[in-house]
Amino acid sequence: MIVPNANPPVARITDLGKLKYQDSKRNKAVRKSQKAGVLKEVKLSFKIGDHDLNVRVKHAREFLDKGHKVKASVYFRGREMAHKDIGRAVLQKLLDQLKEVGVMERFPKMEGRNLAVILSPKGKVNAENKDKKSSGQAV
Repeated sequence: MIVPNANPPVARITDLGKLKYQDSKRNKAVRKSQKAGVLKEVKLSFKIGDHDLNVRVKHAREFLDKGHKVKASVYFRGREMAHKDIGRAVLQKLLDQLKEVGVMERFPKMEGRNLAVILSPKGKVNAENKDKKSSGQAV
């Protein structure tokens, strides 16, 4: 059907195989142009040293610059679960060093024995918010 609301409706007779082929080509081109939602992870211990933290910050910064999302997680083992406040402080240090390139997508949350936060690239978030505002959606 080309124009189903017309009187009489306008239809075109076509080869179904050709139509499916063109549709699959179009879908493949759309998938190719889309960027896969890559999530990179940076693991930290709550007793991490300053240099090791700086190395993790450097890796996370590289991931964010490439446009990937970063999941920063502080893992706890055994009795370390009693010191979640120290883990939050370590995570906050990481967030403070990455605030110019990344935006916190969700607040730190306990996931089993891990305290995790997801960061997304700053430019990408700003572009998404502008698109939502221009289309009239609430941000």
